[in-house]
Amino acid sequence: MTSTSTSSGMSLKARIQKFGRFLSGMVMPNIGALLAWGFITTLFIPTGWLPNENLVKLVGPMLTYLIPMLIGYTGGKMVGGQRGGVAGAVATIGVIIGSPIPMILGAMMVGPLGGFLIKKFDNLIEGKIPTGFEMLVDTFSLGILGMVLALISFLVIGPVVSAGVAIAQNGVQAFVDAGLLPLASLLIEPGKILFLNNAINHGIFTPLGAAQVAETGKSIFFLLETNPGPGLGVLLAYFFFSKGSVKDSTPGAIIVHFFGGIHEIYFPYVMMHPILVLAVIGGGVSGVATNVLLGNGLSSAASPGSILAIMAVCPKGGHFGVLLSVIVACAVSFLISMFFVKRIAAQSSDAASLDSAKDFVKDMKNQSKGIESLSVKKIIFACDAGMGSSAMGASRLKKKLKAAGLDIDVIHCSVDDIPADAQLVICQKNLVERVKSSHVGVQVFGIDNFINAPEYDEVVKLLTN
Repeated sequence: MTSTSTSSGMSLKARIQKFGRFLSGMVMPNIGALLAWGFITTLFIPTGWLPNENLVKLVGPMLTYLIPMLIGYTGGKMVGGQRGGVAGAVATIGVIIGSPIPMILGAMMVGPLGGFLIKKFDNLIEGKIPTGFEMLVDTFSLGILGMVLALISFLVIGPVVSAGVAIAQNGVQAFVDAGLLPLASLLIEPGKILFLNNAINHGIFTPLGAAQVAETGKSIFFLLETNPGPGLGVLLAYFFFSKGSVKDSTPGAIIVHFFGGIHEIYFPYVMMHPILVLAVIGGGVSGVATNVLLGNGLSSAASPGSILAIMAVCPKGGHFGVLLSVIVACAVSFLISMFFVKRIAAQSSDAASLDSAKDFVKDMKNQSKGIESLSVKKIIFACDAGMGSSAMGASRLKKKLKAAGLDIDVIHCSVDDIPADAQLVICQKNLVERVKSSHVGVQVFGIDNFINAPEYDEVVKLLTN
């Protein structure tokens, strides 16, 4: 675990991560609705498991109205609170009606716009409303602004976004027709390691995939980022060919990654020896190529990226092909990783992990005085999305604190939702800069391994002291 000095401003990577988090933040709270739509599609369309002419009527309206409205409301609420959510939803209905195609991308644009405008208006009139007229002003301002946004969305934004989506879809289709789609892994896999996985999956591929499902009943876009094969190959290589604490930590990581769907768990294993990014790229390329050759696709976004979730939204007859793509991706990633991990293990015994542990202990000692001076009542465990690795890390830390007799709350959240009164924040090392840039003065520590992390015991020891 390590801590970095406060940055005077966010780096380009941190800014990209923050923007990606914002995009995915509109989609991820509504993944349940997307899955519900995906299950209905998988079951009741003419090529589904239980074709039904009556129940299939749910498919179109859910994609056309329900999902964009939820996303638009969520985006508006993220920016402008409850009133912003309402403004975002009203603006979203404009792009829905003003476009012949599902407007998930449109909702991701006008939802935050509605929240932003209502927030600016509220700030402008704050303290200027005569007593007794607050409710009248609040109601009419939201109604008038909502009307204007709906009209603009219907007349201008909807048609423009439709044209843009059509151009993008044609470009992507040309990319697919040329057999170049596997090359997308050259960007996807390194992007995941930089904690852009949620942004890539839910900010880009989910809207494209949903539009494709509406036409064909399945989409390969849902398989580009979510395939667990590349990460599994790296973890298996460490399990078979590494030594010491790294080897011991991999069985748990494999379970969490492959069955739990928390891909962030394998990122530190790649970052420990960055040359292994070649392995996940190779696995990603081969997995996508397999999906292209076999015509694989999913009927909905699989989130989290668990093999169980992926199998659950496979269309009828598609399970074998999708499973084969995971196996191929894993095998290629494993073979490439094996070459490097064996050489690293022959030269040193977990040297990188040992150095990391030493740095962590040194940093903890340097900062222990600051921590010990705090009356810590709550620990924040943060990750990019606030739903995967942070939940797992918080659970493990809670158990250790309880065993030590410490009555300290541990909550998990995204790095953008860390409360203002946070005293101690634990997060992935790659997110430390983002946390410190927005929470000056808060004790922030980065952690590598969420399963068998020695850092948990160090935190408990310091808090006990």
